[in-house]
Amino acid sequence: MNHDVLIPASLFSFVSSITPGPNNMMMLASGVNFGFRRSVPHWLGICGGFTFMLCAVGLGLHTLLADHPALYDVLRYAGSAYLVWMAWRLATASASPAVQDDDVPHSEARPLGVLAAAAFQWVNPKAWVMAVTAMSTYLPARAQPTDVLAVALLFGVINLPCVACWAGGGAALRRFLQDPLRLRIFNISMALALLASLYPMLMT
Repeated sequence: MNHDVLIPASLFSFVSSITPGPNNMMMLASGVNFGFRRSVPHWLGICGGFTFMLCAVGLGLHTLLADHPALYDVLRYAGSAYLVWMAWRLATASASPAVQDDDVPHSEARPLGVLAAAAFQWVNPKAWVMAVTAMSTYLPARAQPTDVLAVALLFGVINLPCVACWAGGGAALRRFLQDPLRLRIFNISMALALLASLYPMLMT
């Protein structure tokens, strides 16, 4: 990757990865409800799934979507429906106090797995914006597959610690949220944040 592109691409990746969005809100909630260790599959699924999406977009998927905008509409509304469902699950989750041992769940709920988290990237509006912007801005005019891979790996590497921070932050809040009422308020707040993330997608 050209050094003139490396710094701005890294900055864009960091800012877009660390700021709130569906992935980070879900990781924060997962850290609170399940602890960091049990949230690792969710974390790896996000980062691996997004890196794969970047490769697909860079190799021509964005052109397909531009030629067939109805496909984008399908993804947009499917993503909206999934986020509404996730918000409902979070808002109605058990308000049992979170335990401190990551190996012992505090309810029958389970964190998102690797495949589910990776699949979610395909209906995540923020992930699509990041992927299309990255590949349309930071690839050279006559990009080769190696260029696409370089940009995807850069974003994937930067994405890893950024997403982990949200899970770690959630895990750090577990002791404070031992009180069932606080945990209920937190889960409902995260559900509302997920619903709020739909606004920019549905208004476009």
